[in-house]
Amino acid sequence: MSFSSQPPGGKYHPIAPIDLPDRQWPTKQTTKAPIWCSVDLRDGNQALIEPMGHERKRQMFEALVDMGFKEIEVGFPAASQTDFDFVRWLIDNHKIPDDVTIQVLVQCREDLINRTFEAIKDARAAIVHFYNSTSTLQRRVVFGLDTDGIIDIAVNGARWCREGAMRVPETKVRFEYSPESFTGTELPFAKDICEAVMAEIGATAESPVILNLPATVEMASPNHYADQIEWFHRNVGPRAHYILSLHPHNDRGTGVGAAELALLAGADRIEGTLFGNGERCGNVDVVTLALNLFTQGIDPALDLSNINSLVQTAEYCNQLPIHPRHPYAGELVYTSFSGSHQDAIKKGFAAMEIANDRSWAVPYLPIDPKDVGRSYEAVIRVNSQSGKGGVAFLLERDYGVKPPRRMLIEFSRIVQARAERDEAEVEAAVIWEEFKSAYLKDGTPARLAPLVTLTDYQLVKSGSDHDRFEVEAQLTIAGKPAQTSGTGTGPIDAFVHGLGEALGLSLEVCEYKEHALQAGADSRAMAYVELKEASRQAFGAGRSRDIITASLEAVISAVNRLSVDK
Repeated sequence: MSFSSQPPGGKYHPIAPIDLPDRQWPTKQTTKAPIWCSVDLRDGNQALIEPMGHERKRQMFEALVDMGFKEIEVGFPAASQTDFDFVRWLIDNHKIPDDVTIQVLVQCREDLINRTFEAIKDARAAIVHFYNSTSTLQRRVVFGLDTDGIIDIAVNGARWCREGAMRVPETKVRFEYSPESFTGTELPFAKDICEAVMAEIGATAESPVILNLPATVEMASPNHYADQIEWFHRNVGPRAHYILSLHPHNDRGTGVGAAELALLAGADRIEGTLFGNGERCGNVDVVTLALNLFTQGIDPALDLSNINSLVQTAEYCNQLPIHPRHPYAGELVYTSFSGSHQDAIKKGFAAMEIANDRSWAVPYLPIDPKDVGRSYEAVIRVNSQSGKGGVAFLLERDYGVKPPRRMLIEFSRIVQARAERDEAEVEAAVIWEEFKSAYLKDGTPARLAPLVTLTDYQLVKSGSDHDRFEVEAQLTIAGKPAQTSGTGTGPIDAFVHGLGEALGLSLEVCEYKEHALQAGADSRAMAYVELKEASRQAFGAGRSRDIITASLEAVISAVNRLSVDK
């Protein structure tokens, strides 16, 4: 069904494909990180409801430096006094590390370019990034100029920048040119204007210019952008005289994909922002791009080991929240609520522990949360959508409890009922309380008195090989003191026989499991028993420093649960 009374065909038109039948990028593979340039302090800043003041700019700059960015666009000093003052503060207070180059943006206007060089005076090094719009739409609607007029703007800007650099000999100036709205520019014209700028700047292999190709507005699918970049890479030259840079936006929601394909197409450098902040739908997300490389075994050349700190910095400086489902960084991206997912994750962790292999292979977790500074605390959380896998994971992780599978299936229903009743997530502590209530407190609901409680017992070995056991137990049954005696091939077998006779029941042990709750001689033991009586079955659990005591308590719990279920 169309959402409009008119079909879109007359209003919107597809982008014409690039004539590149021998395109090479589809068969390429990325093997190294690009040159990164952060534009958080300029492109990201201009998109904020409340642009950054000095303190927020300082914190963002320091975070970017700590991450390892070597090129940082710090502002548009000719357009904003705040930006001008911040650039001067960085330079005058020696805040720029020797291995970091600041970048400043300016339009191709002589007065603005002169002001820009005042801003960068005395800097050790700086990139002056000048631009003008080149798209067919901008030429027609905004400037009313033909292609020659647009080339004149760019070449004049290049000349003014070259002359400006001569006035700051103490600063190593590099140049960057952007044909703004590149994605809406005819490729032959983009070639003409960029080569004219290169000639005016005097670009060489020893002193290359940065040619930055912005998807100022993302207009087509990522493969189209990659075709544009490959065409440029192959046809604009000399290729050694420029660094091919990308500046993707995210209007179609495919900025990351477009950047990845364009890298395959020949790009050397990417400009973007942390978590994709920027005008409209944002700039390309550098954090996602870098961690995508990381998951392929490629060093991203950025330190992303404390992603929580980066999120806090970005949220403070931008005054915008990071979505809880944001790739790699969101609060919930390493958290699973789905039962089948939880079960697979639990099994994945167990398999890795057995294999003792460094290779990461956990279902539903494309990256180890610890690699970005997250713990496993929130990997699995339980709500009404969860199953036994999530319950098992939390019980084992936080309490060392590992019930048998069929017991987990039964208990997960109890937890699910709690989640549905509360209409909320069930925390690990609540799950543990539910487990104790169901299985460890005599196996009897709090509103009812237990049928049986264990007061004391004595264990005696007998037989020629001491392969027979006798258990004499002191109990209360229905509130009255009682004593039982039974023999069997083991303590549990003996106790179950004696207890069954005292209760007039034919009890059978269907499953038994035990384990230590923690390592060491002082460890407490956990025991689980499934008892059958006629057509009914029930689980019980016991916990004690003595494994036999824990086992007998588990039997008592199961018997009481059988009595409640009658």
